[in-house]
Amino acid sequence: MNKLRLILVSGLVAALSVVSLNAQSQSDMRLNELLIYNTSDFEDDFGFRNGWIELFNSSYGTVDIGGCFLSNNRDSLTMYIIPKADVLTKIPPRQHTLFWADKEPFRGTFHINFSLEESDTVFFVSSDGRTIIDMIAVPKDLDTNISYGRVEDGSGSVDGSGEGWSVLERTSPSTNNAGVDDETKSQVMAKRDPNGLFITLTAMSVVFLALIILCFIFKFTGHIAVNKLQRKSSAATADSDASGTHVKETSAETYAAIAFALHLYQEESEAHDNESLTITMSHTDRTYSPWNSKIYTLRETPSVRKNPR
Repeated sequence: MNKLRLILVSGLVAALSVVSLNAQSQSDMRLNELLIYNTSDFEDDFGFRNGWIELFNSSYGTVDIGGCFLSNNRDSLTMYIIPKADVLTKIPPRQHTLFWADKEPFRGTFHINFSLEESDTVFFVSSDGRTIIDMIAVPKDLDTNISYGRVEDGSGSVDGSGEGWSVLERTSPSTNNAGVDDETKSQVMAKRDPNGLFITLTAMSVVFLALIILCFIFKFTGHIAVNKLQRKSSAATADSDASGTHVKETSAETYAAIAFALHLYQEESEAHDNESLTITMSHTDRTYSPWNSKIYTLRETPSVRKNPR
């Protein structure tokens, strides 16, 4: 029973932790920029120009805004629900997403059901339908194709009318508000070094420095290996002297003889013959047979010997 209770408590804590993390992630979203009157600015996927609202993920983790709400009425915070189960509602870290205020929600997830011309304030509401995460006061004196937003992405007050908000010099839908016109490092380098001489010298210096370092490393490790082998050799000599056994060194002449013998063995023309297996028969003409000679006879002429009396 106690084990079952522990499992249930652990599951409840895990579920509450997931809900808390989800709410905390959604709370990192910010209303970042808006454009009310659009005649020559950014177009939507259908080729229409309408006002738009930009959301920015100020955290360093992906945030799913599916189930959250956008509204222009404090008394009705659930005017437009951001559809769930849309992969595009998962906003990567430090990235932006754009919602079109065209009153055409049937055009897709990012087309809301109210316009900015008729709005005084825009609210971004948590998925619980009650918690206002961020809000922005819609300025009524903006000129055509001029946007209003945070000077630095995600920074500033959460009421859209205080510190950190300003009329922007140029619109920046789905990109950073600050630094849009700043030159990149490559552009700055191209101005400072148009012929590429500095980059060439830097690259060559890096390569040669790396080669010098590798040379010292190989030389150092080589000395270490040689010293180690010398110590081993000295230790082996000392052991042999201590045991009284001396290994006689093989002379160069011995190695030469062994090598020459192996060479002869490998050469077919110099292979050993097999004379012991060869029978040579030659015909010889003779006028007599040695076996008929008296000196080779097996019998001798008997002689009589008289015994003296």
